[in-house]
Order: sequence, then structure tokens, then C-alpha cells
Amino acid sequence: MSPVSARRAVESRAAAFAALGDGTRLALVGKLSRNPAQSITRLAEGLSLTRQAITKHLRVLEGAGLVEHVRAGRESRFALRPKPLRELRTYLGEVSAEWDDALLRLKSYVED
Repeated sequence: MSPVSARRAVESRAAAFAALGDGTRLALVGKLSRNPAQSITRLAEGLSLTRQAITKHLRVLEGAGLVEHVRAGRESRFALRPKPLRELRTYLGEVSAEWDDALLRLKSYVED
């Protein structure tokens, strides 16, 4: 991977993690993961936020590449983009494996 590609990957992950770091946005991702594309009205059900506030959160998720906006007639709907989430899961698995290796080396060093 070129340095430019590596930097873009880091920036993309950072934006996704920042977007997911908000409880409301995380709840919206959860709702979108259980159902196909949904309207803002449907996504607002059960949340104590206005449709405008939901829209702002969805735009942040969209900017991070985690959801996409689709038109269904006059209605706007948002759908989850699973590929970026799979990539984040893979990345977290790699980081976890690196930490496991580092901790094993530390344990071996301390015990010797």
C-alpha cells in the first residue's frame, strides 16, 4: 500500500470511528442493520430527537461512508453500507492480534 493510500485508509477509519462514537449515531446504525433502507421518520421512532436532529446525525454517518442516502419517490431513505463496517471489523481484529502478540512477548520477557 502506498503512503497516500495508507493515509487515506487511516483517515477513513478515523472518520468512521468518530461517527460511531456518538450514542445516537450508533443507535441509528443498529436500527439500519436490522432493517433495509428506512425513512427519517421511521428512524426517529423511539428516539427523543427531532427529524432534523436525526438528519444531522445521518449526514455525519453518510460523510463517514457508513450509510447512503437513497430516494424512493418523494421520500428520502437511508441504508447501511456494510462494506465499511466489515473493513472496520477486520482492522480491529488486526489491532487486537497485534496487542495479543505484544502482551505475549511481554509475558515471556517478564517470566524469563
